[in-house]
Amino acid sequence: MSLSRTLTRAARAITGFLTSGQVKPFPFIGSLRRYDLEKARFDARAALNVTLLAIPQAMAFASIAQLPIVFGILCAIVAPLVAPLFAGSRHTSLGPTNATAFMLFSLFAGNPLLLARESELVPLLVLMSALILIAGSLLKVADLLQYISRSVLIGYSSGAAVLIIANQLKDSLGIDEVMSADSSRTFVTLVISIVRSLPLIEWPSLVIAVSTLAVYYTLRKLRPRWPGFAISLMLSSAVFGSLNHFGPSLWSKVPHFTTFTLEDLAPSLPKFGGPSIFDDISMLIGVAFAIAFLSALENTLMAKTIASRSGDHPDLNQDMLSVGMANLASAFAGGMPASGSLTRSALNFASGAQSRFASTFAGIYILVAAVLIALSPRVGVPLIDFVPKAALSALVIALALALFNLRHLRICLRSTSDDAAVLIITFLATLLTPLHVAIFIGVAISITLFLRKASKPFLIEYEFDDAGELRERGEKRPRPIPSISIVHVEGDLFFGASELFRTQIQRTVSDPDLKVIILRLKNARHLDATSVLALEDLIHFTRAHDRQILISGATREVYRVLKQSGVLVTLQEGCNREAGESNIFIHKPSNPNLSTRDALKRAQQFLGTDKADIRIYYDPTKS
Repeated sequence: MSLSRTLTRAARAITGFLTSGQVKPFPFIGSLRRYDLEKARFDARAALNVTLLAIPQAMAFASIAQLPIVFGILCAIVAPLVAPLFAGSRHTSLGPTNATAFMLFSLFAGNPLLLARESELVPLLVLMSALILIAGSLLKVADLLQYISRSVLIGYSSGAAVLIIANQLKDSLGIDEVMSADSSRTFVTLVISIVRSLPLIEWPSLVIAVSTLAVYYTLRKLRPRWPGFAISLMLSSAVFGSLNHFGPSLWSKVPHFTTFTLEDLAPSLPKFGGPSIFDDISMLIGVAFAIAFLSALENTLMAKTIASRSGDHPDLNQDMLSVGMANLASAFAGGMPASGSLTRSALNFASGAQSRFASTFAGIYILVAAVLIALSPRVGVPLIDFVPKAALSALVIALALALFNLRHLRICLRSTSDDAAVLIITFLATLLTPLHVAIFIGVAISITLFLRKASKPFLIEYEFDDAGELRERGEKRPRPIPSISIVHVEGDLFFGASELFRTQIQRTVSDPDLKVIILRLKNARHLDATSVLALEDLIHFTRAHDRQILISGATREVYRVLKQSGVLVTLQEGCNREAGESNIFIHKPSNPNLSTRDALKRAQQFLGTDKADIRIYYDPTKS
């Protein structure tokens, strides 16, 4: 009986966990009921801009993974068609991305013989990643991703960018055939091989690469709103592709891509059987987990970034389910792994997309474009045959260079020594170990440092008594209607606490009576790059909604991190320093409440009054 009760309680606990805040099977139904022609007009126009970026990027990411470009095209078709049916975010745009493409490259670079089985192994790998993502969404794993330091992803992205550039130089310099005979597979030996091959550079390929980059960066400078990636690739293909087919014999040696056929686009069930299936699963399981982890993390960061601009509240586990279902569809279509693309999602939002169905329009557009490309050889103009490999490799290098976010690198390197260590170790691991190992090395180091010094932060509710002194609020006293919110944070303000800032302040900003948020950080410790970046995002978000953020009780440690990272400048924007105005008030040990009093005076300046109702945020978990 005792064992029966234990099992029954365990079953109830598991059922309660799975059903509390569970993901929705078809969240698009509610959006479809509210859909109208006006929204469709905006979505269709936004999708056209995304399509012009998605098609050349799909080709580029397939090229990074050393796969036929049809793998990228198929993923770019099915992912935006399937993902909106399950997503929680409005502006998500899924498809192949740099991070997942280079994870595939790492797999095949480590064992080139696997490329002969790409049609078997890639669908199996994508299927395994999809199942991991779907299971993770049901288990609410996305909630734990906030405990992964941004320094890990920034270090990984920077290392991957270096690897991408080194690998793409082969096509840009026209020495791919020379280096194909080289057995070097590590980053160091790859660089040595490139240096040795420099005397064998094919100058037509170099001319194509340099010209394409010049056009791309000129367009970015003069016409930043134009689809520079697509225009640059089309111009290079028109000029140098024509020379390749109709010009002097010198240009005919320039390598180019091959146009895919309608048969390549036709869906077919992948071959998951065979005597070696379990050996394949064992070989791919580590890479599958790494791709699933990267896809979920990349999509989570993308959803949060777009939400900080749109004011939406993303459901991260629901979005994780959408990534899993998109990968499931990509596996059966024969495509690459799919993930959330920040560049395409940001373009989707900036282009005025109104709903999740903008992604559906993009998938339809890409499908139509792919069919036209596949039919082009029948009219004597095989479009992809005109695309020089040197042109696409040059644009891939431009994408890789964009992964170096100097501001984020500076914040991670200068905020704390732990952030700098995580970034540097992850960066070096990316260059020296397989990528699916490198990403977990970075995560392990980050979590180790977190567990070493982190304790869970919590919030305490305060109010002012009749004498004007700050005191803990009594449970029986009613809360006043707020125009100023004071959020008192205690404990470690490590990267796991950064979501506390984002979630609570975005929720309080929705109150129309609220004008000023005072963050009381007297007992906050271990501010790091992730929480600093979150604070900067919130400052921009609140100011966009005519709200102000002030900081009171800041310790020397908090002030030092804000100053070194440069976020202090953002916080102090609009202050007349000559008049003594400030948005940050330092903790004074002689009177701990003095900084809060000064912050309240500053808040009253914004309100234009000498009196204001005040609310101190109450954490219900303290009850």
